[in-house]
Amino acid sequence: MSVFARLLDDAAVFPPGLTPLPEAVPAHARHRRSRYRDMVGPLVLAAPALDELGALLDGPLELSVTAPGGPAQLPGVMAAAAALPVRLQSLEVAAPEGMSATGFFGALGPAGEVPVFVEIPRDERRADFLAACADTGRQAKFRTGGVRAELYPDEAELAAAVGAAVRAGVAFKATAGLHHAIRNTDPETGFEQHGFLNLLLATAAAMSGAGDAELAAVLAERDGAAVAAQVSTVDESVRERFRSFGTCSVIEPVTELAALGLVPAGLAEEEGETA
Repeated sequence: MSVFARLLDDAAVFPPGLTPLPEAVPAHARHRRSRYRDMVGPLVLAAPALDELGALLDGPLELSVTAPGGPAQLPGVMAAAAALPVRLQSLEVAAPEGMSATGFFGALGPAGEVPVFVEIPRDERRADFLAACADTGRQAKFRTGGVRAELYPDEAELAAAVGAAVRAGVAFKATAGLHHAIRNTDPETGFEQHGFLNLLLATAAAMSGAGDAELAAVLAERDGAAVAAQVSTVDESVRERFRSFGTCSVIEPVTELAALGLVPAGLAEEEGETA
């Protein structure tokens, strides 16, 4: 299971899950006690949620905090986290519209030594931001979906982003839209959704030198059995680049991996049990 270790960042409070914070915190604790606990990363919260978090904690919590407003939110985030019994695993910082890479990276100082995932803009700034990540040792964050169709990059766009990150030696995480293991069309919304296993395979292919067109074909593959067979042979070194993805449901990806034969059957059925 090492290729799936800490692959799932618990983003339960974000759309479309929108789990209330008083429910998300104890649910995360149950995930971390479960049989699939090795697959679970930190709880992901937006910066404003830190104001409510203290009253809900009864022990240490691994946390990743998003700063959708950009680097200007970081001093407040760092001060709030320092006052809580949390282990700040990472910061996920968005680039405000129009802000240059030079200005953005120059404003990350308040993060200190905490790992930063920089949300890469989906515009002409992408190359500059990825180059700055490579130069500074920061990591990237790719948005792979959302609540509107236009928030989903198509295969060509995502392939180009993944290929550029791998070639630059930049690790990345993904966020939003990865609701299933395999590429699919959502039956309710009609949105074309990327599969998290397709993304894993595309990253491995990029690390082997595949071009963007080949990566796009990997991202477009809808044959679950074929994707699973390839994933079963992937070396865990792929995680040096594809670090994790945010999911509003931890149980669903574990269940899908079990259905594909990639983790033990029934792994998600004993949520909350200690091993």
